[in-house]
Amino acid sequence: MIYFDNSATTPIDPRVLDTFVKVSQNYPGNPSSLHQLGRKATEVLELSRQQIKDILNLKNREVLFTSGGSEGDNLIIKGVAHNRKFSGHHIIVSAIEHAAVLNAAKQLEKEGFEVTYLSPDKNGQIRPETLSNAIRNDTILVSIMAVNNETGAIQPLDELSDILQKYPQIVFHVDAVQAIGKQLESIYLNDRIDFLSFSGHKFRGPRGVGFVIYHPNRHFDPLIAGGGQENGLRGGTENIPAIAAMAKALRLSFDNINQCQKKYIEMKNILLNFLDKDPDFYVISKNSKIYTPSIISFALIGVKGETVIHYLEAQGTFISTTSACASNRNQPSHVLMAMKEPDEVIKGELRVSLGPQNDISEMKNFVNQLEKMKDKLKVFI
Repeated sequence: MIYFDNSATTPIDPRVLDTFVKVSQNYPGNPSSLHQLGRKATEVLELSRQQIKDILNLKNREVLFTSGGSEGDNLIIKGVAHNRKFSGHHIIVSAIEHAAVLNAAKQLEKEGFEVTYLSPDKNGQIRPETLSNAIRNDTILVSIMAVNNETGAIQPLDELSDILQKYPQIVFHVDAVQAIGKQLESIYLNDRIDFLSFSGHKFRGPRGVGFVIYHPNRHFDPLIAGGGQENGLRGGTENIPAIAAMAKALRLSFDNINQCQKKYIEMKNILLNFLDKDPDFYVISKNSKIYTPSIISFALIGVKGETVIHYLEAQGTFISTTSACASNRNQPSHVLMAMKEPDEVIKGELRVSLGPQNDISEMKNFVNQLEKMKDKLKVFI
C-alpha cells in the first residue's frame, strides 16, 4: 500500500499509540477532581502543555487544548468576533481557507458581521497589498492560513504581519494545521500572530485532539460552556490520553523535521520531473519557494479526479482530489476557483500529500503507476 493522503490525516505513530494506551490505563482520573487520581491526571495535562510550549519555544503565550483544527478555528473566529463586536463588525479571511474558517465566517455574516474574502494571486498566495486594501476602521479580525491544504501554497505571513503591525487593534489568527511538523516553525510563528490553530492527527498524533496557541492579552468568548476547564476558555473534561499522545507526536515530528524536509523535496522532485515531461499533466504546486514540498497538486487534463482516485485505489495507492472535507461531497475546489484555474484543471485536480512514514521508493512506484495509468485512461483524454 502507498498512502499519499497525509493532508487528510496521518497514520498514528506506533510510539504515540503506545503513549495513548499507557496513559489511558495508568491515569484514569478526571483532572478536575480533587483526589489523588485527579491530581495525577492534572500533572500529565500540564506536563503535556509545557512540552508543547518548550518544543515550539513559546514565550508569553499559552496553549489551549481542543478537539482539533476545526474547533480551534471556530473557537477563535467566533470567540473573537463576539468579544469584539462593540469595537467593529468587519472580518477579513482569505478565499482559500479551510471550510472550518469559511463556514465560521459565513455563520457570522448571518449574525450581522461583514466579511471580506481576499482573493489569492495566480500562485495561491494572499499578497500584502490585497490585505492592506481590505482593512477598514471597523476591522476586528484577520484570519489567513499558513499552508494551504490543497495546493501547499505557503502564505507570506511575515509580510502580512508587517501590514498588521500598523493596526494593533486587529486580531490576527492563523490556521497552521498543515504547517506544523512539516514546515519550520519560523514559517508560522511570529510575535504579531495572536492565535494559531493546530490538529494532532496531521502530525501522526491521535484524532479528535488539537490545540490553540494564544496571547493571554487577546480575549475571546468561549465556544463551549462547561465546568471551567482550560482556564474557563473551553469547557469539557480534557482528553488526557490523547493530549499526552499528541505532545509526544509533536516531539517526534520535530526530532526529524529537517530530515523529512529533505526527503519531501527529493520525493516531490521525482514526481515533478515525471509530470513536467508530459503535456497531459498540469502542475499547480510547482515553485519550490512558494509551495511546501509535502503537498503536490496537479491534474491529468481531460480526466476527472475521481476517476484517477479510483483507478489508483485499485492498485493499492491512496491520494485525494480536493481537501477531504470537500471531496466526499463531490464539490469543486473553491481554492482552484479562487486561483482562477481552468475548469478542466479544477475537475481533474489531484493531491499528493506526504508524511514522515513515506519513502523514496514509494514515490518511484507511484510514478510508474501514473505512467501505466495514463496509457489505460487515454480514451478519456
